[in-house]
Amino acid sequence: MDFAAASPTQSAALTRRVTMLSVATAAVLVVLKAAVWIASGSVSLLASLADSGLDLVASSVTFFAVRYAATPPDAEHRYGHGKAEAFASLIQAGLVFASAALIAEEAIRHLFRPQPVLAQGWAIGVMIVSIVLTGVLIFAQTWTLRRTASVAVSGDRLHYAADFASNALALVAIAASVILGWTGFDALGGLAVAAILLWGAVAVFREASSQLMDHELPDEARRRIVELMKRDKSIIDVHQLRTRASGPTVHIQMHADLDPDLSLEAAHHAVVAAENRVLEAFPAADILIHPDPRGRAEPHGGAFAESHERARVTK
Repeated sequence: MDFAAASPTQSAALTRRVTMLSVATAAVLVVLKAAVWIASGSVSLLASLADSGLDLVASSVTFFAVRYAATPPDAEHRYGHGKAEAFASLIQAGLVFASAALIAEEAIRHLFRPQPVLAQGWAIGVMIVSIVLTGVLIFAQTWTLRRTASVAVSGDRLHYAADFASNALALVAIAASVILGWTGFDALGGLAVAAILLWGAVAVFREASSQLMDHELPDEARRRIVELMKRDKSIIDVHQLRTRASGPTVHIQMHADLDPDLSLEAAHHAVVAAENRVLEAFPAADILIHPDPRGRAEPHGGAFAESHERARVTK
């Protein structure tokens, strides 16, 4: 994931727009699919309708979560509100799991007690519209994620990517039922949709839980931070580097080994210049740098001792 493409203000504006598009897309699809399902009775279309209904709920949660996550830190949340995005993604994962279970149950019932698909032309038409609208939304979400680090939008995109595949499967299932005359294809399509949704839910859950558990940034990003810090020869080394993502914000803290003969003012200037270099690459970062005199600093203890950290940062 790219953590360096947009400033916090730009990131907030982009995520607001794309989540509004997500809600609008889900609402349109719910109305269209509901009307055609009533006329056709297709279980594949019902599966897709149920999924779109939960999409609308999940997208609405994401819509509000990204706005809350972008609010500035306050007295009670000094690290900001970014984890609201991860909580929204967890809600999405839970809704997708529920949707998959309901769809699978309905598909199995129709597999043993098949029913004809009515209004086939309308059913096929609405699935084509669904594929087109979902494809446009995924394109917009992908474009946004190239510029932001929003875990909520990332989870929403995974969700809609699964929808795109499920809509295509539902279209094939409905068409096969109409062309070949066996309605079992419709029920099998519903089961395939349920399987895809389960896969998507697991992916959303993993990404959200990773952020909630304060997982480190990728090693490539960590190496980039160290490289930027050490461009100034007065910063000899970096240790105790800790990073985590919280919605649109990246938190970075570290200890920097400086030439012990530097004056306090010179050391301050070196640290501020290094911080600015990192901010150029990670504009949405909150950075804390502790300067240490090289070879003269006492070891740091506390809850997170530095015994193994130095080796990892410099590898």
